[in-house]
Amino acid sequence: MKSNENQKLSVLIITLNEEERIKALLENLDFADEIIVIDSYSTDKTVEIVKSFKTVKLIQNKFVNYTSQRNFALDQAENSWVLFIDADEQLSVALKKEIVATINDKDAGSAYFIYRTFMFKNSKLHFSGWQTDKIFRLFDKSKCRYNEERMVHEKLIVDGPISILKNKLIHFSYTSFQDYKSKMYNYGVLKAHEKRKKGQKPQLLLMIFHPLYTFLYQFIIRLGFLDGPKGITICYLNAYSIFIRYKELKRITFSRI
Repeated sequence: MKSNENQKLSVLIITLNEEERIKALLENLDFADEIIVIDSYSTDKTVEIVKSFKTVKLIQNKFVNYTSQRNFALDQAENSWVLFIDADEQLSVALKKEIVATINDKDAGSAYFIYRTFMFKNSKLHFSGWQTDKIFRLFDKSKCRYNEERMVHEKLIVDGPISILKNKLIHFSYTSFQDYKSKMYNYGVLKAHEKRKKGQKPQLLLMIFHPLYTFLYQFIIRLGFLDGPKGITICYLNAYSIFIRYKELKRITFSRI
């Protein structure tokens, strides 16, 4: 049962070389009671920028995978209610108000999905599989924990009711082709190690057909073609990540023989 006192919110941010985006995000978090940045030893000006915000707590922790880094961040938060936010995301005024109202609702659930608007540079991507993108961002950490078996595309284990917020996060994920390709490459590598840990072996047919299926599904079924050249780019890079997954799985499997 909720107390009559206002619930406090801890905002958690994981960073690595985010000098171009971290300042705007921290300025956007004026409604938070606590802000913690978990930095993976950035080599750019990220740390310097974060330290310029006197109310922000900076902790540096070696990055192993996304799940372990997020669970580490959870352990640092003083408050039960946490909001995970990435450096390439922004909150509207309406979303901030909704978050505050939600955590202070006596009937609040345990965790909340938040839909995201995918920004391709400075314009909205309407389709290409991103039109229904939602992710756990707001939750009561006393009732939630990230599944340690996942290394990327983390899975939150929730004890209690789950709901969805009405307002969306603005997701500035795509700034350049090379930047997004690098991100997709890293996701693919982590996913390969996750598969290997579960005992999966590389299969040539999956390496060929899974990326092809991903591209066609997102481009045709998920209406990526309606996004024009932007849709082609995003669908290709998402398929590229799948290809890297199997390529890396093959490499680490046979390197241990």
